[in-house]
Amino acid sequence: MFKPAILCVDDEVAVLESLEIELQQAFNGKYLCEFAESAAEALEIIEELYEAEVKILVIVSDWLMPGIKGDELLIKIHQKYPKIVKVMLTGQADKEAIERAKNQANLHAFIQKPWQSQELIQAIKSGLANL
Repeated sequence: MFKPAILCVDDEVAVLESLEIELQQAFNGKYLCEFAESAAEALEIIEELYEAEVKILVIVSDWLMPGIKGDELLIKIHQKYPKIVKVMLTGQADKEAIERAKNQANLHAFIQKPWQSQELIQAIKSGLANL
């Protein structure tokens, strides 16, 4: 049996590297951590993980990315996998996008960049507690 996964999506590699360090420190290898630099890559990873029978528990997504924006990505994921906990981590989401994600993707948490590690980890943990 594989470990469940947390997927982080951001077009900035430095953000993904920071998230990797924070998730490893907070969860000490309890979860498989996957990283995508675009919404398209995230959707590919999700399909691959589900084919391998790896359960994705949480998705942390940026909003402003090339191609598909974060709210659209989270809505698309929610339609197929409604139980995944969705967190938006961004510096520049408009209010309408956040509302759309809340209403159509059951957005669990919205966190502004630059973020506090403790706030992000707490949001993830509270989302996991609801599973």
